Amino acid sequence: MPQESAPPDRSILRHPSFRLFWFARTFSIIAFQMQGVAVGWQIYALSGSAFYLGLVGLAQFLPMFLLTLPVGHVADRYDRRNVARTCMAAQGIALALLTVGSHSGWLGKEAILAIVFLLGAARAFEGPTMQALLPTLVEPELIPTAAAWSASAMQTAFILGPALGGLLYAVGPTTVYATSTALFLTASTLVSFIHSTHDASRREPLSLNSLFAGISFIRSRPDILGAISLDLFAVLLGGATALLPIFARDILKTGPWGLGLLRAAPALGALAMSVYLARHPLKNRVGRTMFISVIIFGIATIAFGLSHSFPLSIASLMVLGAADVISVVIRASLVQIETPDEMRGRVSAVNSLFIGTSNQLGEFESGVTAALFGTIPAVLLGGAGTVVVALLWMRLFPQLAHFDSLQRKS
Repeated sequence: MPQESAPPDRSILRHPSFRLFWFARTFSIIAFQMQGVAVGWQIYALSGSAFYLGLVGLAQFLPMFLLTLPVGHVADRYDRRNVARTCMAAQGIALALLTVGSHSGWLGKEAILAIVFLLGAARAFEGPTMQALLPTLVEPELIPTAAAWSASAMQTAFILGPALGGLLYAVGPTTVYATSTALFLTASTLVSFIHSTHDASRREPLSLNSLFAGISFIRSRPDILGAISLDLFAVLLGGATALLPIFARDILKTGPWGLGLLRAAPALGALAMSVYLARHPLKNRVGRTMFISVIIFGIATIAFGLSHSFPLSIASLMVLGAADVISVVIRASLVQIETPDEMRGRVSAVNSLFIGTSNQLGEFESGVTAALFGTIPAVLLGGAGTVVVALLWMRLFPQLAHFDSLQRKS
């Protein structure tokens, strides 16, 4: 009995494959965040347009949306490690193109958008595959803790990536892109050494039913449907991060370093919360906790939109990030625990469409709204909309609001 009472966050680190997964995920997201800072600042400098900042988000969203069904099938039919490392290597190649183009001087805003589209296509495969790979690296009872540690990897990268991107951009965008290239290739190498229990040989024959199986499964589970659709609309409305270059330069009067800190601020709050959740997993009333965290996310977005103080803006973004990671861990654990392994790729692909691409589509929505109504009104409308969606979803999905525990029932 004493053995089972050991803190789960310590036992999970004894899994070599999970450690490799953690570092590969961290390096990949750091690289992606670094290029995000460079692309955002560079394309705004080239265009001076909030609409073009929104197009960056749209260029990442479109391939994720179009490839959702093929991505899920690939993740279930083939070795997930091979899929993940190929995607990371492809992103490294795309960043190498940005490096060469920026150094040579031929990189215009249209070329940047085209390469970002290629990055989005590779990331469309990487995200669901890594989500589906995670539960095959640890015991079922450790999945919530693994999800919290995975969230800490993501938030660590969200802190280091934008900060490094902002600092290195002072040297030039070429330096940012070259460093991101190296990190993607390193992540790809790490994935090669992961051992997984997923059996890719048990391939379900390709058919329309198998292709849409992930959608059918989610529709049959109102708790899962409610959780991932809540994130879609909340992040869609609250996606103010696309406008951070405008806040940094025009409202808060800072340079690229300030943009890097603003982009890192949500991750600072989220990292602190994810480390806490790794050591103290949520046990009771997790559905209610998720709704409360989304409401806090919306309120923090409103506070950020109203702020003209750099410290207050940083603090608001930190609260926003801490609230967001709570719902992220709950959703990730719920989906992975309740989904059979042979369907995890397809369910994770649909989950990524709802969750991951909501960030990019939210950036596009924020860019369009800012172009129409102004930057600050766009953020305020988004934050208020997030609160309204959370309250509405509590009534539409009462079973989710009353969802109690993430522990698998035996």
